[in-house]
Formats: sequence, structure tokens, C-alpha cells
Amino acid sequence: MIVRNLDQDILGTDREVEAENGNWVSRRLVLADDRVGFSFHDTIIRAGTETYIHYANHIEAVYCVAGNGEIYDIEAGTTHPIRDGMMYLLNNHDRHYLRGGTEDMRLICVFNPPLTGAEVHDENGHYPLLTLD
Repeated sequence: MIVRNLDQDILGTDREVEAENGNWVSRRLVLADDRVGFSFHDTIIRAGTETYIHYANHIEAVYCVAGNGEIYDIEAGTTHPIRDGMMYLLNNHDRHYLRGGTEDMRLICVFNPPLTGAEVHDENGHYPLLTLD
């Protein structure tokens, strides 16, 4: 069994990853080295920010638990508001812009395959596919 506390076990460690541009912070509660087949993140998207993302190597499910923002689906040309209780799934490696709203948005995210924790968005908005083996 794995039991972790955000305040005691994640914040201030290498599992708390801040975007270079300051748009978001990802607190990585479960990573690939936990060997459970997914990673699990508590992410804050800062108010008023915009981030281009294209997870070409991962599927991501996201559930909003606080704040507000929106996701813009580039291929479809549609914008979806995000607020507490909303979920979106990037099941087609969807290219998108994630935009913070009037207040910080707190998202719970699951990645498959799992992230190792060392990933950084590249110039194309991708996380590289890193493995432990």
C-alpha cells in the first residue's frame, strides 16, 4: 500500500514541479517508479495563463476540483469551460490550449503511460515518453 500526504510528502520535494514560465505547478503523488501503470497528479493552473499542450505519447484524464478556466480544442475549434466538477479526457492525443480563468484552477490528473517525474514540455507541447527500464 502507498500512502502519501500532499503537505508532508510532496510539497517542497522533487515531486513538486513548477513550469518554467510559472503557468502551473504539478504535485506528483504517483509516478512510474511506483509501478502501478499510471501516474496521478494534483495540478494548479494559475489564473490568467495560457499553455499549449499536445500529449502525443500519453493519455490524460483531468478532473477539476476548484477554480475555473477553459480548454480550447485546436482541431475542433471549440472551447469548453472548466470548473469544479468538470472532467475532460485527452483520449486522441488532442492538441489544446489550457487557460487559467479568474482564479487558480486545481486539477486532478491521471497519465497513462505514467510519467517518471523528469518530463518537461518540449517546444511542441509534448512530454517525451520516458521509461524506467
